[in-house]
Amino acid sequence: MKKGISRLSLVTGLMIFSNFMYGQGSSNSGNFYTTSLIVVLAVVVIAVLLQLTDNLLMVEAQKSGADKTNRNFSIFPTLSELFAKRLPARVAGERVVRLDKGHDILIEGAATEQINEKVKANTFAVQPPNYFGIKPIPKVVVAVGDSVKAGDELFFDKQYPDVKYVAPVSGEVIAINRKEKRAIKEIVILADKKQSSRALPKINLDEVSREDLVAFMSEYGAFSMIRQRPYNVVVDPAEVPVNIFVSTFDTAPLAPNLNFVVEGNEDAFAAGLKALGKMTSGQVHLGLDGKSEQDPSAAFTAAEGVVKTYFHGAHPAGNVGIQIHHTAPINSNETVWTLDVQAVITIGKMVTEGVFDASRVVVIGGNVNQPTYARTYAGANVGELLKDNIKTEQPRIISGDVLSGEQKQDSEFLNIFDDQISVIEEGDYYEMFGWLLPLSPRPSISNTFPNFLFKNHEFEVDTNTHGEYRAFVVTGQYEKVLPMDIYPQHLLKSILVNDYERMEGLGLLEVVEEDMALCEFVCTSKQPVQKILREGLETLREQ
Repeated sequence: MKKGISRLSLVTGLMIFSNFMYGQGSSNSGNFYTTSLIVVLAVVVIAVLLQLTDNLLMVEAQKSGADKTNRNFSIFPTLSELFAKRLPARVAGERVVRLDKGHDILIEGAATEQINEKVKANTFAVQPPNYFGIKPIPKVVVAVGDSVKAGDELFFDKQYPDVKYVAPVSGEVIAINRKEKRAIKEIVILADKKQSSRALPKINLDEVSREDLVAFMSEYGAFSMIRQRPYNVVVDPAEVPVNIFVSTFDTAPLAPNLNFVVEGNEDAFAAGLKALGKMTSGQVHLGLDGKSEQDPSAAFTAAEGVVKTYFHGAHPAGNVGIQIHHTAPINSNETVWTLDVQAVITIGKMVTEGVFDASRVVVIGGNVNQPTYARTYAGANVGELLKDNIKTEQPRIISGDVLSGEQKQDSEFLNIFDDQISVIEEGDYYEMFGWLLPLSPRPSISNTFPNFLFKNHEFEVDTNTHGEYRAFVVTGQYEKVLPMDIYPQHLLKSILVNDYERMEGLGLLEVVEEDMALCEFVCTSKQPVQKILREGLETLREQ
């Protein structure tokens, strides 16, 4: 702005000089220069006033912390706002957050919105390692051979003995498997053909107190479906979250369409939201898809007692961590809770129907013969869900999406928070000069490959990293795909050197692994970004 004012002053000075030189020539030329001088001075005054107003707005935004939401508080539109794609008509008048960073990865094998009732699982498991923050050896209250109902207690953490972890199905406990140092790996249940649930007391949400609702959710397993941030750990019932966040869409590769998943459970979803509203001192925030051509389900758009925000952008726009960052960022010494749509439905059925229903709609996609949706329960056996459906001879089975999921063997189980199984081929081969001669199409943000010319092309992918581990150099790639106001590469390096103050100051408490999974995908240095991030979170939490 100072440079602009200096230039205007120079122009004004030249015009005054010109007016003085040519003022004696004719009255017409003198009037012309006088008028021009007045116009220029008026423009300068208006420009200064506008700039001062803009600066004051930015100062107030910084004081209130609103600038951290990455929204434009300037009175001047940015180039991205001027040339951005037109928003869908349905979001007119709604609160919308535009995200200009991110990247969508299109993979072959997306499922059509139809449930294959033939896909079934017979064994299910609750896996303590799925819950960050829990002790490696919780107190198990069942033994092999015991019969349990859905909702019966299986174990509890000695740190929070009031929070129960319960069975997702009724059946017989057939195994309690352990791993290194006798830590509990999983408790396996052979499901009954006809499911039964533990009878729960019904809750009148209009009259129940928060204390009674906390006791109910602790005793009957609801808190096992909720995660607490920062750190993405199990919930501490003694802490009151300042906000609760639920994302109603998923932008990860091959992710399920949650509009389809919620069909038939609209009332339970509404009841779950109402119950959650009593648990927080702030608001329940609902993140909706503002980019897709498909309208969000009425269960989401008509939800009452919540703050609805539309997000328009590429992956990871659907991640709840990104939505927290742009709506109500976590301040120091605050906690928020997060959970997914199907967990909200389970809580809704607990309070209104008096049953623990951990049924889940799971999408199976990727390198399979028939990509499909399946109706099952939390913690299902992945091999049974994939029976006779894997196309490749060397499959990588992933619980979750290909960016942030966990590799599984066919004898293992779906992680408790996952609602998709992804299958891709193992990339155990070398490609000569692959970086120099791009012979086969692959998902990439690099313009070396002509991907930018084919926006809707779906790729057949494998696990090959197309490069080896190398020096951790600054490339600016992370910043291109992470729509958060942090410095991701500096953050990771502060974790590697155990600089506690710096890692916290750089925003470690705002992120979890899935938020930076795309950074690992684009990383030229092939760094294990998510592994480093989890180590930093655990280190800082211990401190």
